[in-house]
Amino acid sequence: MNPPFDHRHLDELMAGAGLDALLVTSKHNVQYLLGGHRFFFFDYMDAIGVSRYLPVLVYVRGDLDATRYVGNAMESWQLDNDPVWVSDLDTSTWRAQDAIGVGLAHLRRVLPGQAVVGIEGSFLPVEAYQRLAVEPSVTLRDGQFVLERLRAVKRLDELKLLEEASEAIVASMRAAFGTHGAGSTKREIVQTLRQEQTRLGMTFEYCLVSMGASHNRAPSEASWAPGEVLCLDSGGNLGGYIGDLARMAVLGEPDAELEDLLAEVDAIQRAARGPIADGVVGQAIFDRATAVLAASPHREVITFVAHGMGLISHEAPRLTSTGPVPYPNYDGPRALAAGMVLSVETTMLHPRRGFIKLEDTVIVTPDGHRAFGDHLRGWNVVDLSPTPV
Repeated sequence: MNPPFDHRHLDELMAGAGLDALLVTSKHNVQYLLGGHRFFFFDYMDAIGVSRYLPVLVYVRGDLDATRYVGNAMESWQLDNDPVWVSDLDTSTWRAQDAIGVGLAHLRRVLPGQAVVGIEGSFLPVEAYQRLAVEPSVTLRDGQFVLERLRAVKRLDELKLLEEASEAIVASMRAAFGTHGAGSTKREIVQTLRQEQTRLGMTFEYCLVSMGASHNRAPSEASWAPGEVLCLDSGGNLGGYIGDLARMAVLGEPDAELEDLLAEVDAIQRAARGPIADGVVGQAIFDRATAVLAASPHREVITFVAHGMGLISHEAPRLTSTGPVPYPNYDGPRALAAGMVLSVETTMLHPRRGFIKLEDTVIVTPDGHRAFGDHLRGWNVVDLSPTPV
């Protein structure tokens, strides 16, 4: 079987970073390199006994045959049913230190002598790191950056999952808006959203929900009153890929002020989306958005951000170092590439009318861009009738 990723590109990235091998330990990067495999038993949690599940994939630059996957002692059931391209499998471990030990022993067999090995520091437990740190012939360096660059441009199968996830998020929001009204609580609305996403085959991850004049975005017993706005900003997972969009509703017809406020947010969104295309420098997105934002009468309470997304939220391309999630602005001065996926979001924290936001998922194409789940972007008007009991 051939690997599902561009292994020559990975080898080039590793060579550029001076890495001889990778010890991959995050569930999302293991899934990517194995072509979708994610052990169902630990899909939700990792802790078991006195340790935790730790998948380990050993990848040696330029030597596909040296790849080995170390999984849990029960994982062979899933691998028997759904084989992966890696033929060298070890499903004997339970504890993190044992899994990393098996991976390290294999690495030393196929790559004897001194080796520079990339690790995922944010996804490596202390007990596993301590085992690696005492190995005298291994020099540890960051491997997360290389793996993120490998995932930056999505394959067609990945884009399909992201499109389906985005459509399901919007469909779930439509159902939540359509089945709730006066007196519904934030908690009840989120529960409906969760149920709808699950019904559509997704794994519900979160919903940031705000209502009325409050900017609080956590579920609560706060109830919806006539004239109040509702913002649903939800992430759901389909096959490991994240759909993440934000849409607005109002209980009763929106007044002129609300129409104007959402129009301001939408104008910034559309300006930001305008320049997105293959070969366009990432900073152009922010330049366009900032120009429209600067002319807004509510510019002091509006924020804009755009970021990459895929297997995780906020991945390559990294387009800003001043957004809510901190990381270096690596891609701002670089050209976008067809197949990159962006989340574009504008938020207004109005002091009287509340939290008003749109978040869109935009895909870079060879001749421009297109958006996934690009529905319900105006005011979704909810009838004033009380929610049926």
